[in-house]
Amino acid sequence: MINITRLWTGTQQPADHLRYGVSDAETCAPSTARKRKPIVVWNITRTCNLRCVHCYADSHAEIYPGELTLEQCCAVIDDLADYGASALLLSGGEPLLHPHLPELLKRASSRGLKITISTNGTRITPEWARLFKEVGVAYVGISLDGIGSVHDQFRGVPGAFDAAIRGFRLCEEVGQKTGLRLTLTRNNVQCMPQILDYIERESIPRVCFYHLVPMGRGVDVAALHPEESRAALDMLIARVEKWHAAGSNRELLTVTQPADGVYLLLRQLKEKNPLAQQTLRLLTWNGGGANSSGRGIANIDTQGRIHPDQFWQQLTLGNVKDTPFSRIWEAADQSAAADRLRELRGSNDPAERQQKLSGPCATCKLFSLCGGGYRTRAAIANGHWYGSDPACYLSLDERQTDISLN
Repeated sequence: MINITRLWTGTQQPADHLRYGVSDAETCAPSTARKRKPIVVWNITRTCNLRCVHCYADSHAEIYPGELTLEQCCAVIDDLADYGASALLLSGGEPLLHPHLPELLKRASSRGLKITISTNGTRITPEWARLFKEVGVAYVGISLDGIGSVHDQFRGVPGAFDAAIRGFRLCEEVGQKTGLRLTLTRNNVQCMPQILDYIERESIPRVCFYHLVPMGRGVDVAALHPEESRAALDMLIARVEKWHAAGSNRELLTVTQPADGVYLLLRQLKEKNPLAQQTLRLLTWNGGGANSSGRGIANIDTQGRIHPDQFWQQLTLGNVKDTPFSRIWEAADQSAAADRLRELRGSNDPAERQQKLSGPCATCKLFSLCGGGYRTRAAIANGHWYGSDPACYLSLDERQTDISLN
């Protein structure tokens, strides 16, 4: 994740210790990005009541055999708590359709895990909203991929927009923090001004803009062209600047594209923004894609299989039905899965890591700042993770920019 608010305005944000190695007095930051415990995205069910056109899990309104039992789910929660996972994000399908979600939330809360939920919002009731608040869910991320009919078309069900808005408001009524999630595509980028206006009008405190990852049904969705990606980032930066000037510290992040941080930094340098050197230090510490999939983030799918992240389903590292997540993630044995994980994580030296890559990433002078972009998308596009991220929108000249810390 790239926290646009943090980098562009310099204001402190909730997860600075995990993303940039800086923290407030109450939070201990890891010494390096490579020593972070992962945020675990857990797809607890594949069942879903919507038919989203970009769904990476290809979910439908049906029951899928082989999903974890309640006993197995509880074992996963206990293992993640003992391991010290940075956070647990419950996703799907639609997680609110899981028959044991209340039990899972209460158990995770009692074990001290930081819990977030990724939902389409349509199933939220007053009872669900109160439960989220009572068990201490950090925030409920609700997907909104357009305004009105655009969202309904994206989600494949009429009325999905109104139902999601109702979910937002029910959470707001009980004081439950919410966040908006949106996947940027050529189908909805034209709605960005209205979506940002809605965020502002409804005082939503957190928003994540995902760059499209072509998995599942998402392979048939049109990704942004480079000029559209640049224009989208410019629009987000302008809105963050406006909010900051008005005294709002709303958290705006982009996801699955580390190049966003580099683009922001290049703008700061060009505009002689006094925060440029600070941004450079934070991005250098973070390391982008080199410290993300397979290290700072992990995925457990509905069948218990472990992946580098929720989009990299082709690469399986083990299964929690057989081996605890913590043991697999430590890659301490000599198994084939451990070998794959060690290979993915690679060297601590960015230059040594870059030598293994092909395409534009192999010669980019900004590699240490973004880690070669989003490695999952590179693996999908090239058939192996050593390729370049096809969604990088930096120009050839920008990729040859020499930047150093003062």
